[in-house]
Amino acid sequence: MRPILLASAALLAILVAGCAEGDKPFGTVVDGGFDIGADSSGADGGDTNLVLPEAGDDTGTSDTPLDPDASCASTSVEGKAEPLPVDIIWVVDNSSSMQPAVAAINAGLNDFAASISTKKLDYKVIMLALRSKTTPITVGGGTRYPVCIPPPLAGDSNCGNGARFFQSHVDIKSTQPLEQFLGTLGQTNGYKVGETRGGDPWATELRPAATKTIVMVTDDESRLSASDFENFPGGVNPNNGSLELPPGVLHPSRKGQFAGYTFAALYGWGSETSPSTRCTYTDGTQPPSSGPTYTTLVTKTKGPRAKICDGAAAWKAFFDAIATAVVKTSKLACEIPLPTPASGTLDPSKVNVRIPVDKTIPKVADATACGTGEGWYYDNELTPTKVILCPAACDAANAAVGVDKPGKIEILFGCKTLIK
Repeated sequence: MRPILLASAALLAILVAGCAEGDKPFGTVVDGGFDIGADSSGADGGDTNLVLPEAGDDTGTSDTPLDPDASCASTSVEGKAEPLPVDIIWVVDNSSSMQPAVAAINAGLNDFAASISTKKLDYKVIMLALRSKTTPITVGGGTRYPVCIPPPLAGDSNCGNGARFFQSHVDIKSTQPLEQFLGTLGQTNGYKVGETRGGDPWATELRPAATKTIVMVTDDESRLSASDFENFPGGVNPNNGSLELPPGVLHPSRKGQFAGYTFAALYGWGSETSPSTRCTYTDGTQPPSSGPTYTTLVTKTKGPRAKICDGAAAWKAFFDAIATAVVKTSKLACEIPLPTPASGTLDPSKVNVRIPVDKTIPKVADATACGTGEGWYYDNELTPTKVILCPAACDAANAAVGVDKPGKIEILFGCKTLIK
C-alpha cells in the first residue's frame, strides 16, 4: 500500500465527546510543531455544523447529516501526529570551473540545515561529491574542487559524516551527475567504491517514508536524459556500453521510493522561456551549457532554481528557496492515534472524522475499500488505536492543512460513525 501522507506543520483538533445534555462539541488548535492536543476547559468553540444520525439509526451513512443541536458532554485528550522525515540529496559537480559554487556550498550548508531544523523536521543531508579538506586536488591528472562541510552538520572538522549528514566520496563529472546519482545509488558496474565514477554506497542512508529533494549544482548539461533518469529500466548505460545503471528513480521496481520528489538546481540556464539560452557571467563569458535536462526536471517537479552566473548573489536566495520547498513538500503521517479519554472508554462505533471545510467523511471497512473517494478506516477493527485516512482524504487534507494554512482535521467522538 502506498504511504499515506499529510501536509507538514499540520494543525489537528481533537474533539472528544460523550452524550449528555447542555454542552456542544468543542475543539481547540494548538499551534507550533507537530504535537497537538485539545483544550480541557470545554469553554466556547460550539460547532453549529455538526450533525447527528437520526434517532434509531445505529450506523449512520455518508448522506446522514449530524444534528447541529446535538448536545454532548466534552472531555479533553491529547493526540500526536508524527512528522515523516525529509531526505535532501545534493549532487555537486567537482569540475575546475565549479570552484566558486563549491566554496559557497562549503560556507553555506550549515545555515541551510539550520533553517530546516527550525521547522522541527527530521532532516538528513546526503552529499554526492569529492570529499577533501585540501582544495583544490588533482584527480586523474585534472584539477578538481572537493566539498568539505564543517561541523555542526558534519561529524568532525575533517568533513566527517554526522547524525544528519552523509557524504559519498564520488568525483562528479560535469556531464554525468544523473548517471552517477543512479549508479552510486545502485552500486552497479562502474560506480562502485574505487572505480573512476564510483563512490561510497548511500542507498541505506535514505529513509523509507521520507520525502525526497534532489539538489543539482553544475554548469554543464547532463548526457543522461530526464526521461532515463526517471524511467530507465536498468541495464547498460545508454551513454557508455561498459557501464551499467540501475532503474530510474520513478521506475515501478522502486515501489514509490522517490514518488513526489522535488528537483532543485543551480545551473547555466539564462531564460525563462528558452531552455537553450545560457546565462552570462559578469566577465561576459558563459557556462558550457544552459542545462536543458535540468530545466525539464525542475519544471516537472516544480522545484526552485538559480543561475550559476549570478555567483555569490544567488546562493542565499537559492538556499532559502530549497529550504522553503523542503518544508512545503514535507508530510505528516496520516495515521492519527486515537486519544484516550480522561475517564471512561471510547466507543469505536461513535467516531467521526472531519476535513475542512466542515466536511465529515465516511468510514470504510479497510484500505482495500478506499477506492477513489474520501474515507478513513481503523488500523484494527476490533481494537483500534489509529484512524487512517484513505489516499483521497489525505490529498484533501494536504490541500487544506499545513504551514500557513488555516485548516485542521477533527476527530469527533460521541456521535454514531458515518459509514460509507
